[in-house]
Amino acid sequence: MNARHSDPPSAPCERRKPTHWRRPGVANTNRVSTMLACLFLLLSLAQPSRAHSVGPPAATIRYTEYGIPHIIASDYRSLGYGYGYASATDNVCTLAETYMTVSAQRSRYLGPDAAAAAGLTSARNSLHSDLHFQRINNSQVIERYAATAPRPVSDLVRGFAEGYNQYLRRNQIHDPACAGAAWVRPVDDRDVYRYINAVALLDGSGAQIDHLVGARPPSGRATHTGARATGEKLADAQRSRTTGNGSNAIAVGSRGTQGGGSVLLANPHFPWHGALRFWQSHLTIPGKMNVSGASLPGLPAVAIGHNSDVAWSHTVSTAATLGLFEVPTVPGSPTTYLVDGVRRKMTAQRVSVRVREADGSLSAVTRTLWSTVYGPVVDGLSGVPLPWGESAYVLRDANTNNLRLLETWLGLGQARSASGLRTALSSTLGIPWTNTVAVDRYGTALYTDTQVVPHVTDAHARRCNTSIGTELFARTGISVLDGSRSTCDWGSDADAREQGLLGPHRLPALFRRDYAANANNAPWLANPRVPLKNYPRVLGPPEAAPSMRAQQMMHTVRQRIDGTDGLPGRGFSSPAMRKVLFSDRSRVAEISRGELRTMCDAFPQGRAPSSSGPIDVTKGCSALALWRGDYRTDSRGSLLFSRFVAKLSSVPGGPWRVSFDRHHPLTTPHTLAIERPAVRIAFGDAARELATAGVPADAKLGDHQYVTRDGSGRIPIHGAPHDVGILNVITPAWGPGGNTEVLHGSSFIQVVQFGGSTGLRTHSLLAYSQSPDPTSAHHSDQTELYSAGRWVPERFTERQIRTSPALRTVHLTQPARR
Repeated sequence: MNARHSDPPSAPCERRKPTHWRRPGVANTNRVSTMLACLFLLLSLAQPSRAHSVGPPAATIRYTEYGIPHIIASDYRSLGYGYGYASATDNVCTLAETYMTVSAQRSRYLGPDAAAAAGLTSARNSLHSDLHFQRINNSQVIERYAATAPRPVSDLVRGFAEGYNQYLRRNQIHDPACAGAAWVRPVDDRDVYRYINAVALLDGSGAQIDHLVGARPPSGRATHTGARATGEKLADAQRSRTTGNGSNAIAVGSRGTQGGGSVLLANPHFPWHGALRFWQSHLTIPGKMNVSGASLPGLPAVAIGHNSDVAWSHTVSTAATLGLFEVPTVPGSPTTYLVDGVRRKMTAQRVSVRVREADGSLSAVTRTLWSTVYGPVVDGLSGVPLPWGESAYVLRDANTNNLRLLETWLGLGQARSASGLRTALSSTLGIPWTNTVAVDRYGTALYTDTQVVPHVTDAHARRCNTSIGTELFARTGISVLDGSRSTCDWGSDADAREQGLLGPHRLPALFRRDYAANANNAPWLANPRVPLKNYPRVLGPPEAAPSMRAQQMMHTVRQRIDGTDGLPGRGFSSPAMRKVLFSDRSRVAEISRGELRTMCDAFPQGRAPSSSGPIDVTKGCSALALWRGDYRTDSRGSLLFSRFVAKLSSVPGGPWRVSFDRHHPLTTPHTLAIERPAVRIAFGDAARELATAGVPADAKLGDHQYVTRDGSGRIPIHGAPHDVGILNVITPAWGPGGNTEVLHGSSFIQVVQFGGSTGLRTHSLLAYSQSPDPTSAHHSDQTELYSAGRWVPERFTERQIRTSPALRTVHLTQPARR
């Protein structure tokens, strides 16, 4: 199926040519709850719902079980005000550190050698982080967007800052992470926009900060040798670089469900600590917007969630959001470069940041950073040096000017159908580095990679890639274009929001009645029955091998629709979706169990070879012989298996007898190559690793994979790392006693069902709970639910909210200025 011509099924009552800021029609199922919500807000009784604020902000926050806030207001500014206050209540230290980071003040308060913000940047230290963000702040990109932002966005941002500051004025900070810290300060609109921009840059320049601030003009003449070898090194480094962020999303349409309707699984895998923790909320402007889900706490919108008609999620895309240019320099003048034979001077940007010295005094550190018409000069990419000499290398980030995330998410929250979601994505083009997977209540499933992507078509890459770029582009989608020719700059499409981006008509979309899904695999396998084709290489590798996790996802979906997975009936329902996610099955275990048993039986006297000599693996092999191939907390042998799989990636020639075949993408590779000595040594090394850590090879998973939380003690955690081929990803930190903390993995999880006898039915779970504050009542309550495999039935309607036994109401008004 051609990626550009996959038409959606028609949706009953769909409004054509929607605009994002119109008052949408309200579905019948939502009218009663909307009327009751209006009754709850006396202000809304007095006059119709307003889109924009005409007075001081006022909001009402109603908390239900597990500290989930339902924020209701009469306008966008007031909604942002309530969101800012509620978000700060749970996340004040995380937010305060984030604002210190994006305002380039980490070195001032923490010192230049302090660690950079976890998850938000890749910088080596706080000084590099500050230089990077100060350069952005000097560029005025924030001010330019703020001056033209749609009124709903500017009102939300303004209100958020006011709500956050209102919380600070109440001086109720108990979290030891920042209580009394000098860097906790009031914020303004710019701080909020700066964070939005930092999130957009995460996968591009935000991952290359050290190379951006480290580039210096050479004192001599550096030369390049082995262009192809350099391209290969760059490709290997870029492919091995990971932020830990990923996701699963499964959208099942009316032909794949029990009784029609649709079901969506949202399962992002994000950090459990730091600036990228999700936070759950329900946002309502009566008659205007009613949307529930989660976002990063500093982004006042629902990023993953649903309204009464649609539900959506995002997964990290395979698209390359940055590119390089190679520009020739003038001999004797390395800051002069040539474009079309004409000399151009690089722009020298003097960037200064305040730095706290060891004695507590403050000084200034100033660096001169260089840029060209294409972007800033870099000295490498993902750890691979790119010397500045006969040529300089320049990085261009497609998200440099992208602050449109809130525009997009407001549009998604007001969409009435799957095609309406696609329209919102296309017209705003604000999603920075993720796919979108969605369903609507009419039984349509949607996959699309409508996001910010460099306008580098395959033909343009063939014409303009340098020798280094040819290898890098083929393997990663990152181009290295000939900057000496102005015709090699990024192209543009009329339907793109800004020059240099691919227009939505070039970006893949698939509307289906059975299913569409993504697990960070390339677009072509969104539904294996109708592989997507004809999308540019910059979006992802054509016909590339899906990960074992993506294979597991597709097999899980197909088996449930066919009724061959051992569960009752055929097709998905909300309970079935929740059950298959927490079955914690490993694809790698499934395809290697037979060979694993044969290998174990062949070890002489039950002793496996390892890098440091033979080791007894009798207990481990006995546990694996009885193992079900899952990662539930009571499973035995699973820890040994996950450590074994982690070591298989370094086996020369790979661990499989049968290699990947693009004609059989979901069943290859397969058959563990146990005849290869490196495979047997990997098993012995895994067993020795457990023994060294004092972990019995046949121990229960939950005894050695857990988190410890104040007030809750040790909480066992089910799930496993991505590479074992499991949907419920958990990436633990391996310590002396095993896996005693989680770095990232399943975070905000939501299952939404439309149709059937229950209408709209939603269950959610925030695996690490609402607040990182150890003094909060909601620091570990949902983590305990996650450990037990239990879910939170969502309260979405007014009746559901008002009947919560945990209901607690906070009325917020901005105090009069003195």
